[in-house]
Amino acid sequence: MTASSDFPLPVTPCIGVCRLDEEGLCQGCRRTLDEIARWGTMSDAERLRCMREVLPQRVRRVP
Repeated sequence: MTASSDFPLPVTPCIGVCRLDEEGLCQGCRRTLDEIARWGTMSDAERLRCMREVLPQRVRRVP
């Protein structure tokens, strides 16, 4: 996948709130530890899919 001027490729969903919740998801970006560890080696397509499809479905639960 190549970058286009209309859609820049994501670098990271990290917002600097790096704590795991009781479900094992980062409280800031909602990634799993495995996703965080693999992020640097994922293809652009994998990162894009994660940010477009996977992460938005992980709803934050309010206590």
